[in-house]
Amino acid sequence: MMFQCHKGKALQITTRALSSINPAGVDTSADKVSLVQGASRGLGLEFVRQLLARPGSVIATCRNPSAATDLQLLKDHHQHRLHVVQLDTGNEASIHAAAEQVSEVHSHINLLLNVSGVLHIPGVMSPETALNRVTMENLERVFRVNTFGPILVCKAFAPLLINAGKTATDEHPAVIANLSARVGSIGDNRLGGWYSYRASKTALNQLTKTMSLELARKNQKVAAIVLHPGTVATDLSAPFQRNVAPEKLFTKERAIKQLLEVVDRVQMKDTGSYVAWDGTPVVW
Repeated sequence: MMFQCHKGKALQITTRALSSINPAGVDTSADKVSLVQGASRGLGLEFVRQLLARPGSVIATCRNPSAATDLQLLKDHHQHRLHVVQLDTGNEASIHAAAEQVSEVHSHINLLLNVSGVLHIPGVMSPETALNRVTMENLERVFRVNTFGPILVCKAFAPLLINAGKTATDEHPAVIANLSARVGSIGDNRLGGWYSYRASKTALNQLTKTMSLELARKNQKVAAIVLHPGTVATDLSAPFQRNVAPEKLFTKERAIKQLLEVVDRVQMKDTGSYVAWDGTPVVW
């Protein structure tokens, strides 16, 4: 498993020999708390499903929990381990209210996954294929979901992550993992297009990198990374799948399994990394 270190070189991640780590490198401690932001469907919902297959508690947030039918079904089967919390990433007051609600139940969060994202809205907006299609309205809409929301969630839940870091180690820190995309890479941009989406992910990458430096400078054992999940068969990518080779179009189940394998092996020396689904570094 490969990550990018601070100097831009690849480094080898090894399985950690800690009492709470199984041979596969997975944290099996029963008091682990994971939070998935954007959990009503797609990748977020699958993160919740797979995390519930492990010990520990899971917090699932979404804008409208009452309409999240599949999430509520999971709640019915995991009443004591799954907590569903209303959180609208477009409303800062809602984000802080969610953090307050979670802090009343949990003293710490070991893993924060920011998953929500927008690429297109049928009948409303689609990725811009030309400069003359860029509008203020779409820029603001995409940045609010893909960039502003995730970093404000990190801000609101940082105290709980820092609390987890107080009992963590360099080999097994608390982790913030923000879902980005390879199209957010400036160095890898060879096709152009998708102005708002690309730029929103690039901005998220920069915000995450900057946050990682602050946390490390303050000696907080909280690693922050950005993840490229690959092309996954979800509603977000549905209109754009026809040019994807079958072997490169992942099911949600496979995609999340791969991403959790990457997250499981994050150490403090990996903080600030931009990592693909297979653990290889993505050029900034």
